[in-house]
Amino acid sequence: MEMSDPPPNVTDNPTESRYELRIGDELVSLADYRRSDGVVTVPHVETKPALQGQGFAEMLMDGIVDDLRARSLTIRPTCPYAAAYMRDRPDTHDLYAA
Repeated sequence: MEMSDPPPNVTDNPTESRYELRIGDELVSLADYRRSDGVVTVPHVETKPALQGQGFAEMLMDGIVDDLRARSLTIRPTCPYAAAYMRDRPDTHDLYAA
């Protein structure tokens, strides 16, 4: 990412049932989800291969956690990456689905 690039932006794309991290118009990372009864199940998180290892999946998960907290939703992270992200951050444990 260059200094002149716009900042990463995480948005919910309900039409595609996924969260997206974009830099400008470029889709960098995504997280598929299913939502039911206030629980968002995240089975898959993916970053473009050429951009892996630069922290974009973590930025995406940060945005997802912020959005879920703002909307009073909980998470069931079935994707190994999402599960590890949640496990490693005690400040997110209140968002685990019962």
